Amino acid sequence: MRIIIFGATGMVGQGVLEACLRDEAVTDVLVVGRTPTGRDHPKLRELHHEDFTDFTAVQDQLGGYDACFYCLGTSAAGMKEPAYRVVSYDFPLAAARALLAASPDLAFCYVSGAGTDGTGKTRMMWARVKGETENALLELDQRSFMFRPAFIMPLPGTKAKTKSYVLLYRVVTPLYPLLRRIAPRYVTTSLQLGQAMIQATRSGAPRHVLETADINELAAARPAM
Repeated sequence: MRIIIFGATGMVGQGVLEACLRDEAVTDVLVVGRTPTGRDHPKLRELHHEDFTDFTAVQDQLGGYDACFYCLGTSAAGMKEPAYRVVSYDFPLAAARALLAASPDLAFCYVSGAGTDGTGKTRMMWARVKGETENALLELDQRSFMFRPAFIMPLPGTKAKTKSYVLLYRVVTPLYPLLRRIAPRYVTTSLQLGQAMIQATRSGAPRHVLETADINELAAARPAM
């Protein structure tokens, strides 16, 4: 499989990238981003791109891929809806349209989050915007999958870019083994998320909107690496 990753330098994306580099089924990985990953691997190629609303300049480099693992996102804390919508709706939709034009059979895997609401009835701005994004992607690409993880444990050594997340993980990380035991349906890792994306792309999934328990089941179905 040939995979494109967005957000590979983020807390979630680093684990997803690692899963792809480890998996023998993945032959090529293209990372599209503004910041280098700092990784060196025979499978890996990086494409620097600044404008995530317009991929015209790099369209000719997006063909021949099987899936996009879209891990790019931002916290809604302190953001007004118009600015949040640009990152959480406009960016992924622009990427999906460009990728599907170049690779019509591509599966678009989008990381939203637990609590995302596609009904439009929620009062939580982030949940409503991400729900609109999910709905638009599902309508655009019948092979797409929406991933709604709850708590994600990052790879060891990974640091979140958002200050509030840094503080959260500083408190919660020591409790991860306990959380794993008492609430396994709500806890996953960034590596498992990547494994689940690979499995969904290769073999399909029971549904197109996947919660944490679904993610862990798909990850467990991948051969040991």
